[in-house]
Amino acid sequence: QATLFVALKTDITGLQVQTVKTGNNVTMKCDQIIDNNKDNIDLNVAWYKQSLGNVPKLIVRLMGSKKNMRFSTDFTAGHFKFDGDTIDLSINETKEEDAALYYCGKISKSSVEFESGTRLIVEAEKTDGHPPTKMVIKSGDSATLQCSVQSLSCSGDHSVYWFRHGSGESDPGIIFTHGNRSDQCKKSSETVSPTQSCIYKLPKNNLSLSDAGTYYCAVAACGHIFFGNGTEVNVTVMFYSFFILILFSIYIFIVILLYVFFSLYFLICKAL
Repeated sequence: QATLFVALKTDITGLQVQTVKTGNNVTMKCDQIIDNNKDNIDLNVAWYKQSLGNVPKLIVRLMGSKKNMRFSTDFTAGHFKFDGDTIDLSINETKEEDAALYYCGKISKSSVEFESGTRLIVEAEKTDGHPPTKMVIKSGDSATLQCSVQSLSCSGDHSVYWFRHGSGESDPGIIFTHGNRSDQCKKSSETVSPTQSCIYKLPKNNLSLSDAGTYYCAVAACGHIFFGNGTEVNVTVMFYSFFILILFSIYIFIVILLYVFFSLYFLICKAL
């Protein structure tokens, strides 16, 4: 006998984006359910996976105690790991097909109330092997970054994510999302199959040293995640700005020195 679950809550505000490289492990959290369970009662929860263009599929559900944890037949417990204490869902040795939206929800009678979601992006498919384009920009200036994705074989809306990988950072961080965009794509007439070439732009104003790093985009389309070519941004401090900063520092130092000198002078005169 099959049980139909209907989502009661669709306005998920806790949508996160996580990136992972192919073959690495990743853990997705469901903090809202834990935070809302102040009475520490047994929870009935479920995790769902929604691949691009498909309906959500049940991965695992927990009905009260850990003994009543059950994985769906489409998902193996070896590849997926569910922690009944923290409600976390882990994936071992991620594959390209693991890229999807993952939702966790609280089961109530014959319905599921979704609490939070995670967009998992697997860094596997590169559009080309070209090195990142390099840009040198003066501090305070503005620039428009471009990211091109070639040979998209489907039409329709594309979800675009921008990432920045700064110096010394182990993992790139998401900085901007375009939502659904398909207006920046052009069909190619040179190939037999209807492919598209897309160029996405990210304006950056008043750049500073903290904006330095490698920027690249990821496009969710055609049931896959496509990574565009990157742009390495180097931000330099203008010489006169550095010179003014030095002069200002010297001025502050002289003011403090004079203050200390005259304070000591008046104290000595008063003592005499």
